[in-house]
Amino acid sequence: MQEIMIVAGEASGDMHGAGLVAAMRDLDHNLHFSGIGDQALAAQGVDILYPAKQLAVVGLIEVFSHWREIRSALNGLTRRLHALRPALLILIDFPDFNLILAKRAKKLGIPILYYISPQVWAWRSGRVRLIARLVDRMLVILPFEKSFYLERGVTQVEFVGHPLVDTVRPELPRQTFRQRHHIPKSAVVIGLLPGSRRREVATMLPDFIETARLLHRQHQEGKTGKEALHFLLPLAPTLTEEDLGLSEFVRHELNITVIAGQRYDLMAACDLVMTASGTVTLELALLHVPMVVTYRFSPLTYRLGKLLVRVQYASLVNLIADREVVTELIQGDFSPQRLAEALISIWPGTKRRIEQLKGLQEVCAHLGPPGAAAKAAQLALRLLPDRDNGAVVTADLSATAD
Repeated sequence: MQEIMIVAGEASGDMHGAGLVAAMRDLDHNLHFSGIGDQALAAQGVDILYPAKQLAVVGLIEVFSHWREIRSALNGLTRRLHALRPALLILIDFPDFNLILAKRAKKLGIPILYYISPQVWAWRSGRVRLIARLVDRMLVILPFEKSFYLERGVTQVEFVGHPLVDTVRPELPRQTFRQRHHIPKSAVVIGLLPGSRRREVATMLPDFIETARLLHRQHQEGKTGKEALHFLLPLAPTLTEEDLGLSEFVRHELNITVIAGQRYDLMAACDLVMTASGTVTLELALLHVPMVVTYRFSPLTYRLGKLLVRVQYASLVNLIADREVVTELIQGDFSPQRLAEALISIWPGTKRRIEQLKGLQEVCAHLGPPGAAAKAAQLALRLLPDRDNGAVVTADLSATAD
């Protein structure tokens, strides 16, 4: 049994890591995984040594408040590297933690695979030199990342496609989902997606609720059409209903339905969405749901970010398109009034909505074909000892080869 350590420090990494673990086990059953993750990796039988939700933070300043937990996990995994000498270390995004761990693994001669690149193309691009020195193979999932690395001397890099192409699939037809949750057939359904972290919800959801009130008021005044309005709010696995802080009065007043699970069914049932920036924007693109993207950092994190960030857009959708497909309202630009106006601009039947949907189709075409996790698994197995330069003979492997 070969030991593999895997580190995914946030929800999207946990999901993508689970897909990779499953694909690797399809090719080789003689593997044992342990490390940092959450529910998705645990469901694949990975021994979770430190829960990712205790370590997942966004922003330079926010890291300091979690430093004790982060240091404990880093030291614990380092001891495990020394004791077990895993056959492979798989790192998924989470760069401030993972690059420190990579330095320690490199000294022990442990092969290192980086799956899901840090956003070095956006800020702190100097980390590319460190990645080139430490990482044996970099697997990227965004189409522009391979050329970025190659231009900076990282030659062991492969674009494997985006794993969401395989996983973003609603289970229920749109109308069936609406019927089960007692949503009128003719209603305009608006999603509230404030993020999966408590800090994000505390920061974003109050303004989302105020935006819903503005839309409700404008609807009553006849400015958004005659259809009823209904709002859907997903309850992330990392949150409780108490974290949302919504009273029954507010839910009833605005027709807000809170739903745990059924994430893609909920998204697909929406006519339009207000959402925090992140992986969710690509999920919505794959589901062909128009959106307005928002985010708000702590003031100091934002000021530091303005000095360091080198990209024009905040959302992955716009970054991949290299133009503004979806409206972004970030930091000072984000207010309930401006968000309501942006949502009305993509209301069913509007020209802007049709243009956005065409742009989302273009973005999806750049995400690559299905099979990202399978291709990543093949390349990961080539780094394991005793693989004879990657010549793994299985019937399934040839289907994922370049």
